Amino acid sequence: MNIDLSSDFGRKVQHYLDTQDVIWFTTIGSDLTPQPRPVWFVWDGATFLIYSQPDHKVRHIATHPRVALNFNTDYETGDKDVIVFTGSATVDDRVPAAHNNTAYLEKYRDGIAGLKMTPEEYGEKYSVAIRITPANVRGW
Repeated sequence: MNIDLSSDFGRKVQHYLDTQDVIWFTTIGSDLTPQPRPVWFVWDGATFLIYSQPDHKVRHIATHPRVALNFNTDYETGDKDVIVFTGSATVDDRVPAAHNNTAYLEKYRDGIAGLKMTPEEYGEKYSVAIRITPANVRGW
């Protein structure tokens, strides 16, 4: 996926990638129903990385790897930008556990503490790394 980060839309996308802590991750369930969930993420410039419990998300992407990601919008605060990524997801067992991932811990250490968990407890509970490779981005 290539996006012109010098365009107005590209700058909006980059702003959200740099400032947002939560993105909505939509998988497809076994009954073909979309299943959106808010998740924490790290963007590496080409892919998204999320950590999951070994639950529905993991089973969904094993059967239906096409997924979508989108940021919240909030008209009350003036945050009206719509940004939607579509692409493919896979379990990535090559990345370190959440509690050993420096970028992830830098971003979410306070959030993990807010869950009343240590990074190690979080890493044990959210033990599956999911890599999302976006193919397209759209919005306004």
